[in-house]
Amino acid sequence: MLTAGLSISLVTACSQSQDVASSPAAPSPNIVVNTQRAETDEARDMVVTGRVRQEYLQDTPAAVTAISSERISPAPPPPTAGKVVATGSYVRAVAPRADVTTPFYQDVGRDKFTATEQNAFKVALDEPVSTFSIDVDTASYSFVRASLSRNTLPQPAAVRTEELVNYFPYDYAAPQSAERPFSTNVAVFPSPWTEGRKLVRVGIKGFAIGRETRPRANLVFLVDTSGSMNDPAKLPLVKQSLTMLLEQLDGNDRVSIVTYAGSAGTALEPTPASQKGKILAVLDQLGAGGSTAGAEGIRQAYALAERNLDPRGVNRVILATDGDFNVGITDQNELKGYIERERSKGIFLSVLGFGMGNYNDALMQTLAQNGNGAAAYIDTLAEARKTLVDEATSTLFPIAKDVKIQVEFNPATVAEYRLVGYETRILKREDFDNDKVDAGDVGSGQTVTAIYEIVPVGGARAIGGLRYAKPTAQIADAGRAGEYGFVKIRYKLPKSGTSQLISTPINRGVEFARFEDAPQDARFAVGVASFAELLRGGKYNGPMTLDDVLRIVGNARGRDEFGYRMELVNLVRAAKTAGAMARLDQ
Repeated sequence: MLTAGLSISLVTACSQSQDVASSPAAPSPNIVVNTQRAETDEARDMVVTGRVRQEYLQDTPAAVTAISSERISPAPPPPTAGKVVATGSYVRAVAPRADVTTPFYQDVGRDKFTATEQNAFKVALDEPVSTFSIDVDTASYSFVRASLSRNTLPQPAAVRTEELVNYFPYDYAAPQSAERPFSTNVAVFPSPWTEGRKLVRVGIKGFAIGRETRPRANLVFLVDTSGSMNDPAKLPLVKQSLTMLLEQLDGNDRVSIVTYAGSAGTALEPTPASQKGKILAVLDQLGAGGSTAGAEGIRQAYALAERNLDPRGVNRVILATDGDFNVGITDQNELKGYIERERSKGIFLSVLGFGMGNYNDALMQTLAQNGNGAAAYIDTLAEARKTLVDEATSTLFPIAKDVKIQVEFNPATVAEYRLVGYETRILKREDFDNDKVDAGDVGSGQTVTAIYEIVPVGGARAIGGLRYAKPTAQIADAGRAGEYGFVKIRYKLPKSGTSQLISTPINRGVEFARFEDAPQDARFAVGVASFAELLRGGKYNGPMTLDDVLRIVGNARGRDEFGYRMELVNLVRAAKTAGAMARLDQ
């Protein structure tokens, strides 16, 4: 249980998404699979991914009087439907693949994602500075997992590389002070994607708040109770998830509940979290039906949070929805403007996404990115436990806000570079020093990882050179002793409006001659990034295949207390299976 104080408000909303146009089918990513082997008795590496993991859900959740604080590992992939027989962790095909009844590769349906182009290489001499906001969202990873559990490759727009990488905690050195809440970890090593290129891994770790020193929390649960939430993977899972979170609170914390469907209303006025029976009774009575007046629900939730504002605590609205707003304000820009105005009052917004079929990721990202919060996708009770129990302090309590990273590359040593992921978080160079520009927040103890691929001077260029440009080899190093670049991190403390700066060089002292010698966490992060990039088409990954990804993450699993890294191994295998099925279905 979390000590100190929290105040929670609960808002619910109902809507039925009948007017959303279906998304076009996404092209199958460029994933290399061995379909010939899959047709033989050698197919021992097929992973059980065919059936939705309904065992995690209850149509009618039982009343919960206590939830164990014991940490559990993610469940293994479920057995498939059709002509596949489970044998341990893997399965052996016992009939021709064409007889498998699970869909191979299906239309993405009504799920909404915003497509973005991958970051391209830039010439360091022309654009030496790269600036972006940090991103601690994890929704993309969970959605990828949910798709693969159905033997379906996720649409490329659903894959945000940085969210897959940052789903995993990394063992970076911890900062010692809340006043200087970050430690910085940099490593340089050969790229496994293209010979002659290098990767720069930038990692930061946030200060971990102790349970005894965490601030009080005033939480408003804004719950979507619309008709589109009438699914076992939606409202019933929402109730179970919020019950888990409630068990982490104590009498100093307060909880409110707001619901929305065709209209919005307050289901529970601010109540001490110690009155769990009263709060659970309200949760248990929530039902789904009607349209979705999400904007009205958001307004009521913010108003309730503001009336009970705790100037010394954390004030946060937690929205649980599938994102299907179809009544009131539905324009993302209008919602963005409203959320931006509310965050200036010190109220944070976090988004928990549920369900597939009409999931509106585009709206979720707009709300979370502009509400000083994060977006998570809850597809199983195991994910709810990870987000709301094991990582509750990270989810609820920020240690820094408006966190920006800027890397200046040295054109005397770096010819070209590209940032891997963070396409939706790119900032202008001048935004870095502008304290009025919003950026992402970092929660207690969270780690953030970014990866750059660089082309050293003299290496094989990704962009053709110019006839009249000065050769990079002739550029003076300006006395920087061969530095690759310089990292700057700008942040604000949670209650401050003025940013502070941390900086560190990227020099030869953090370079490793071989990929295999790089830090274990760095290699694992590269494996995760490789997986994500292949799911997006593998444009910058050279000849790498999913088998190469398996080798990298398998050799770099390291300490895996909750089994998250082993789950990734299974997901890569599941992608191989889904890719083979997609090819056979074409």
